[in-house]
Amino acid sequence: AGFTLTCVRKGVVSLLSGSRSHSLCKSVFILPVTSATSACPGFAVNPIMEPRLYRPPPEVRGMTTLDKDAFTQTLTVPALRVPTVVLNKVVKSLKKSTIQRPGLPRVVQDKEESGDFRLVLLDPHRVSSPSCFSEEEAEALRSFGVIEELHYYELQLSYDNLKSEEVLEAVLPQGQDVTSGFSRVGHIAHMNLRDHQLPYKNLIGQVIMDKNPGVTCVVNKTNIIDSTYRNFKMEVLAGEENMVAKVKENGVTYEFDFSRVYWNPRLSTEHQRVVQLVKRGDTVFDVFAGVGPFAIPAARLGASVLANDLNPESHRWLQHNCKLNKVEGKVRTFNLDGRAFIQGPVKQELPALMKGTAGIHVVMNLPALALEFLDAFRGLLNEEPPCDENLPTVHCYGFTKDDNPDTDMVQRASHSLRFPLENRCSVHFVRNVAPNKDMMCVRFTLPKEVLFSSGHEQTESLEEPARKRQKFIINITSYCGD
Repeated sequence: AGFTLTCVRKGVVSLLSGSRSHSLCKSVFILPVTSATSACPGFAVNPIMEPRLYRPPPEVRGMTTLDKDAFTQTLTVPALRVPTVVLNKVVKSLKKSTIQRPGLPRVVQDKEESGDFRLVLLDPHRVSSPSCFSEEEAEALRSFGVIEELHYYELQLSYDNLKSEEVLEAVLPQGQDVTSGFSRVGHIAHMNLRDHQLPYKNLIGQVIMDKNPGVTCVVNKTNIIDSTYRNFKMEVLAGEENMVAKVKENGVTYEFDFSRVYWNPRLSTEHQRVVQLVKRGDTVFDVFAGVGPFAIPAARLGASVLANDLNPESHRWLQHNCKLNKVEGKVRTFNLDGRAFIQGPVKQELPALMKGTAGIHVVMNLPALALEFLDAFRGLLNEEPPCDENLPTVHCYGFTKDDNPDTDMVQRASHSLRFPLENRCSVHFVRNVAPNKDMMCVRFTLPKEVLFSSGHEQTESLEEPARKRQKFIINITSYCGD
């Protein structure tokens, strides 16, 4: 079952002959149609291995204003003539071998024959001769009465058929990082562009918006995050300048001005993990609540919530989201510094709550700084309780670059509390936010020795001297990852 292919490359014609060989199938590639192919239509085959179907024209390199027409090429791809009566069955049987491109049809009209046949377009990387079909595919074709003879079809590939990374790789300088990654917040895609990408920022924004349905605004973070209010300036790269986003996370709807509050869509799993530890009737103190991703789900489960955030905009949207989700009666909101919240509302509520049996949770999700706020619990209450008091459970987040992140988190929390937490806590890995930088959560029952100490003395000596406080540079690529 030998075969012969006429190969055309730059006007040179040669012959390839061989048997049913998969190695040869991998070595041929359908070229863009050129003047050289017109002498032998339908048999434009390149014996040089190519990794992708689409090779952008060189003139798009360095483009800073998007010209969609410049990406258009005409390619010749293999096809099978299939009777219409078995067309659906054949397409299903060949699903691994048919061409797969956004916006491209897999079945086209056969112009040379009657309406009784259609052409099924094939992926030239998988099929360059009939011998490239798998045994299962070949058997299916025979059972449907389809002749294993390849035809060739001139196919126009346009900007609309390309993936975002293909467009950007074609435009940006060779050898430099190409990113099409972004975080999506409602209709907003936000990116962290590097310096070498900035000359192409508006083109990148337009491509991201074009290739992601529902995205109508693309922004780039332009400076260091404000560590006080956890927001940052951003530049609109493409689309509308509407920063009020509406998102749904774990069945809960949130609305907020993304340019003025903090929101990270990568934390939905962590929000859900902690909220699932809360039971109906429990009380949750959310020290750095943001717009409510811990507070509102907990309230929906039947917990009583006291939620706080220093940012006035976050506090405003927190109240809005409580009403939006109909839990305003279960959430008391505060606009205080975290330490003032602990030493004010938390201190006032704890004595009565600790006499009950319902769970008490303190959530501290400010990874860059939260561990430093633990000292606010030292000597928070005055009267020593009986030994069976109901003590709060603390969920405190932090960043670490240490080779032993669990140990680092425990030691830093112990230092802030002035009480050893070794073998008294658990540490949960949340996510990697940058190379060699992890976000972790340390969970522990607040020791009564801390809660009822004078706040000036350490009731138990730490196992080792206090470690020098780690410094964290809160920048676009690291802090936004929490």
